[in-house]
Amino acid sequence: MTDLGAAIKEARRERDAERRDELSRENRQFTQVYPKGWARLQRLIQTHPSAARLYALLAEHLDPQGGVVVASQSVLAEMLGVTDRTVRTLTKTLEDQNALVRIRVGAGTYAYALDPTEIWKAWDSQKDHAVFRTQTLVSKKGENGHVKRRIRTLMNEDQPELDLGE
Repeated sequence: MTDLGAAIKEARRERDAERRDELSRENRQFTQVYPKGWARLQRLIQTHPSAARLYALLAEHLDPQGGVVVASQSVLAEMLGVTDRTVRTLTKTLEDQNALVRIRVGAGTYAYALDPTEIWKAWDSQKDHAVFRTQTLVSKKGENGHVKRRIRTLMNEDQPELDLGE
């Protein structure tokens, strides 16, 4: 092999090693839980373990760009091994505790948003159930009339500003 061939082969090896190192540092399965989120999880585990499971499931599957996951109640029920009715009860419980905002987007389908000062999700593609980034339009009329108030309540509680770094 010529010196040039050996140099090219070595350069490729170094490039591949750098790429493997770069990939190993990515946080593809990363979900950040802030102290406020841990406190909520602890309370839910003590008072309503099934609601804690749903909260954790939603946190795991949040879209990292928008902090929302859109899912039907039947998909959530399947993932938790419960009935659709149980999912309705659990989401109502979480809503009543200001743990999430639920916005109806279709028959039995909702956009679920968690407080970003509690949970933050990094990008990930290694899940059994896919997360699709969407722009979801809803009306403030009818069932979603309380959405603006609930989002304002969720986001305007006395919360310290988070330092997420650059």
